[in-house]
Amino acid sequence: MSPEEALQELRDYCRGMPPVAAMRVEVEGLHGDALRLTAPLSANVNDKGNAFGGSLTSLMTVAGWGLVTLKLRLAGLKAEVYVADSRIRYLAPLYGDLVADATFADGQSPDTLIDTLVQRGRARIQVDACVRLPEGGMATTLSGRFVAIAKR
Repeated sequence: MSPEEALQELRDYCRGMPPVAAMRVEVEGLHGDALRLTAPLSANVNDKGNAFGGSLTSLMTVAGWGLVTLKLRLAGLKAEVYVADSRIRYLAPLYGDLVADATFADGQSPDTLIDTLVQRGRARIQVDACVRLPEGGMATTLSGRFVAIAKR
């Protein structure tokens, strides 16, 4: 499967999830090692006129899930991917559109994820995600552990 085919599959899958569709999430694509997702502020605004915390968390979680799913699909593997746990930090209010980037955490190897999944039928990996402020700096960060379980 080519990277563009895998990205399109991910886009289609995201559009099929009602909560993700309601947020108007778009899979922008890969930027280096990061998977980037976007969502408009207008669909994710709170009573203060800035980005809703639940939307920020959801977008980063979907970005992490998407990164793991994408990496496995590019390796020719099918697996159910779940977030096992995560830690969120809200650092500053965001008054613009949401842009989330997810990468594998330092010291985490997607190759090890793939090898472990093939050998054991399940694997886990740590992912970091963030939403940046338009003027620079961080609005929100996520550190999460994602689990993949091979489809039989």
